[in-house]
This record gives sequence, C-alpha cells and structure tokens, in this order.
Amino acid sequence: MTLVAYIRVSSIGQSLEVQRDKMVAIGVEPDHIFEEKRSGVDSNRPKLKEALRFVRKGDTFVVSRIDRLARSVSDLLTIVKQLHDKGVELRALDQNIDTGSPEGRAMLQMIGVFAEFENAIRAERQADGIAKAKDRGTKFGRKPKVTGDRAEEIQRMRSDGVLIKDIMRKTGLSKATVYRALASTSENATA
Repeated sequence: MTLVAYIRVSSIGQSLEVQRDKMVAIGVEPDHIFEEKRSGVDSNRPKLKEALRFVRKGDTFVVSRIDRLARSVSDLLTIVKQLHDKGVELRALDQNIDTGSPEGRAMLQMIGVFAEFENAIRAERQADGIAKAKDRGTKFGRKPKVTGDRAEEIQRMRSDGVLIKDIMRKTGLSKATVYRALASTSENATA
C-alpha cells in the first residue's frame, strides 16, 4: 500500500508547508506529494489529474481536507468514484475520514453536502456585499483610460479627419482604446 497525497492552496501567497508537513508526518514519501497552487473553483488542476493517474489499486489517496480536493459535491463524488474504480481509498486527515469503512463513506458525503451549502452561503453574502457597495456608489473594475474631455478631444481629432493611427500616436493610446473613446462619445451624443 502506497500513500499518495494531494495538497492545494487557493492562491500564490498561501503556503503549502503545513499540509506538506502533515503528509510527511503520516509517512507519505515526498515524491508522492502532488502540490497545486490554484483556486478550487478552477477546474483545470493538472497536479490533481496527475495524482489521480498515478495512484494504483491498494493505494490510499490522502488530502488534508475535503475542500482541498473538490469544488462541489458532484466533483467530490466523481473523484471518489474514480478512486473507488481504481481500488484506491481516500483519507481526509483533518476530518478523520477514511473511505475504507462505510462510516467514512457516509461521513464524506455529508461533509461534501455541508461544504457545498457553505460555499453557496458565502457566494450569496458576497453578492449581497457587492450589491450594497454598488448602491453606495462604489465602482468596480479598472478606471477608464479615457474620460470625458479626452474622449471629446479624440472625437474632435477624428471629426477633423485625423487617421486612427495618428490619434494613437498623438495620444499614446491603443487602437482599441481610441475606438472605445469614439464609441463612448457617439453613445453620449445620442443619449
């Protein structure tokens, strides 16, 4: 039986060290630890795919927590089925789950449901917070490169017959930005 571990953090600024230390402490060989620095929301997780290809019948696939492994209950159940079909057990250390037992399988499914519920609540709160911020006048996204006076200047140059490439050179703006400025001034004129 080989222990194979998958560890993941959601962002570049976070450290894998705590998870890695847990895996080494239970006997996972360092070259059997697959490390990923990606959001769980991102379905493209090459190290997870590599780890799932690597495991063999009789192995145990180890994660620190279920939320490090799957994005949703359906994603979790798909991964668990993949492991089961290969004859591989799953252990989640922090949640004391081991799919080698019926209790462990039942607990895994319940935790998955609660994790999905928690994510839904978090997303709802985030959406509420964004809506409240917008109501207070908070602007999201990058500030526009071209505002009123400059957009009007670009419109005047174009009306005077100045070519787009010459407007780009004179203003230092990209072609797309010049066209956006022209579109915004024509939209404002018709509004």
